[in-house]
Amino acid sequence: MIRMTGSGLTDEATYDRTRFTQWRAGEARGDGLSRRTLLRLTAGGGLALAAFGSLPSGTASAAAPIVKPLPPEFFEVYGTNAETRWEALSGQGYLTPIDRFFVRNHTSTPLIDARSWRLKLFGTGLRGAPTADRPVEFAYADLLRLPSETITSAIECAGNGRNFFTSQQGQTVSGTAWKLGAVGVARWRGVRLATVLAKAGLTRHAVDVLPEGLDADYVTAGENLGKVRRPLPVAKALQDVLLAYEMNGRPLPPDHGHPVRLVVPSWVGISSIKWLGRIEVSETPLFSPWNTRYYRLLGPGYPVEGTVVTRQVVKSAFELPWNAEFAAGAKQVLRGRSWSGNGRIRRVEVSTGDGWRQAKFVGAATDRGWQRWEIPWHPGVSGAYTLRARATDITGVTQSDVTPHNTQGYLFDAVVRHPVRVV
Repeated sequence: MIRMTGSGLTDEATYDRTRFTQWRAGEARGDGLSRRTLLRLTAGGGLALAAFGSLPSGTASAAAPIVKPLPPEFFEVYGTNAETRWEALSGQGYLTPIDRFFVRNHTSTPLIDARSWRLKLFGTGLRGAPTADRPVEFAYADLLRLPSETITSAIECAGNGRNFFTSQQGQTVSGTAWKLGAVGVARWRGVRLATVLAKAGLTRHAVDVLPEGLDADYVTAGENLGKVRRPLPVAKALQDVLLAYEMNGRPLPPDHGHPVRLVVPSWVGISSIKWLGRIEVSETPLFSPWNTRYYRLLGPGYPVEGTVVTRQVVKSAFELPWNAEFAAGAKQVLRGRSWSGNGRIRRVEVSTGDGWRQAKFVGAATDRGWQRWEIPWHPGVSGAYTLRARATDITGVTQSDVTPHNTQGYLFDAVVRHPVRVV
């Protein structure tokens, strides 16, 4: 049985507090970002926006920012990102269809040939300490021969709901102005990361793994931060992390990580690295810009160095377009979905302007997915209405009326006011 330092660090907030303390004490590798630099950046209350970098040579060819079709009835497009329109999920069942699954890209979608692709593992946490130049390698066919596992899990961008800090709370935030469509639930099939780490020679001294993508280098304000990467504790890596090569029964499409991506259940979406190419396994605690410079809660009420963005919060959405129209006097059925990074949804309440009523659950749910629901409505008078839905999860957390402000607009969990008209 493998034992590792920090084996209880499967909760992301606990992991961050522990590693940040070690980093400030000089006991963790900051991956090119000094403590002084972080404090200078966070003290300014904001961070630079990213520009595009160049594609890595020899690993992928350039594609459009997003490869798959983006019909306007399915998506709202923000440059290299595409948000699912909630009305496009109406009648689609529990899983998000691939053609309607949101896309979050830091740069552009690379096109990678699975036949020449290799997953490279190296570092001091593996037997013999293989180097980046001489790593342990797995081909795509190697993964297909290993025992597979299938999980149903949501992946959600940390900034999902960011738009409502401004439009609903009147606060300025930076980043893509997602409404509620930067989330999707899929059935993922692949190999447990634990299986691959064991075959690569994981030692009992390993504490962190650092997965890295094969998309373009990330460049901001003239500074090249390299490949998108974010560390995980070995404890989480061994618990439930998947190296996924299928999505909803099909090989991963390019925009969703082909040929192999990580799926890290219950952790914030940036942890589920797409187009996986390398994994460093270290007996030294690790950091990267993606959990120091980015994906931290900054602003009034937070420490100067910020608080890491961890698991997602409770949210609810109606399967309706903004400003949907209903016929006066006709019976309606309002449908929607609620979800939480804490686990299953216990209760959903809906208000159409005349008090809160409990919605009826529809179909089964999963611990890592969402809960569908519906409620009847009989609007009798023409005019403007505001629909609201609030969920309570299995831990007792209920959506709030207001989300505390943070400058980058992460983790919005307030009840969203959805406007409709009755005519």
